[in-house]
Amino acid sequence: MADRRRSLDRRMIATRTPLRVSLVGGGTDLPAFYEREPGAVLSTAINQYVWVTVKRHSELFFEPIRLNYKESEEVNHVEELRNDIARETMRYLEIEPPIYISTVGDVPASTGLGGSSAFCVGLLNALHTFKGERVSAGQLAEEACHIEMEVLGHPIGKQDQYAAAFGGLNVFRFRPGGSVSVEHQYVSSDKRAALFRSMLMFWTGHQRDANEVLEEQSANVGGELERMRRMRDQVDELQTLLRDGELDVSAVGALLDEGWRMKRQLASHITNDRIDAWYERALAHGAYGGKLCGAGNGGFLLFLAPPERHAELRQVFAELVELPVSEEAHGSSIAAPFA
Repeated sequence: MADRRRSLDRRMIATRTPLRVSLVGGGTDLPAFYEREPGAVLSTAINQYVWVTVKRHSELFFEPIRLNYKESEEVNHVEELRNDIARETMRYLEIEPPIYISTVGDVPASTGLGGSSAFCVGLLNALHTFKGERVSAGQLAEEACHIEMEVLGHPIGKQDQYAAAFGGLNVFRFRPGGSVSVEHQYVSSDKRAALFRSMLMFWTGHQRDANEVLEEQSANVGGELERMRRMRDQVDELQTLLRDGELDVSAVGALLDEGWRMKRQLASHITNDRIDAWYERALAHGAYGGKLCGAGNGGFLLFLAPPERHAELRQVFAELVELPVSEEAHGSSIAAPFA
């Protein structure tokens, strides 16, 4: 009788987890750097999301586990799942079938906005809630780091998981041993508006696997310490620009430009001739500076430019799709718990 009642459980949990744009310091969140000396990243969550829904799967179906993402998996046992994040998250939380999980993102995967970690954080949030457990943003971030970095061995850093869990505009500091501190940036609404009003993001149309780039970047850290120290120190400079006086967006753009020119020296596949040409074209048409989001070699181009030059830049990049973005103040949240 108990099993029969379980099959009629119609509760569904949905989570909404933001993607992120890393402004400065990216790469210093890799263990290869922060285990030598502290790293730091200043990033913002944006109003683009990964959505995850979880419900008890009806026993009317033949398969006890169904997982829908860009593929659909119908399996009998958790160990049979090909999606490694879903498989290891379910094992970590000891989720018993029958269960139905579905996820969809607002942008394609592997595009430099932290989508894989947002999925991991959102799935953890949904499954904890489904089990009746309340968890903090810090716990979600650390559990996602554990699953992605320790269990799965992905050669990534810790910034994406924290940005997805906490939301907002933050400085994350990474210390030897793996501890992370979160410094929320209390910036006036006028400054935030000026920053986001200056942003333009364009989709390059190219998805890439970040692991190969990050593996090479991690291997090269020993010979790039001075450059990476400078990238880390940019975080404090941007903090000062955001905190003091009227926001000088041109100075923020110059920092991003400097950071991008340093970052593309860290590994051989961070950029390519086409990306470099797009970037220089943007500067020639009024952009203060910018970067390629994520590990590199594809994804989204981010530029800061005076709003009066945006129409010109959109014309210049007419062959690319623009992604309008604004800040998301909240991290992973329950979007729709209902029965």
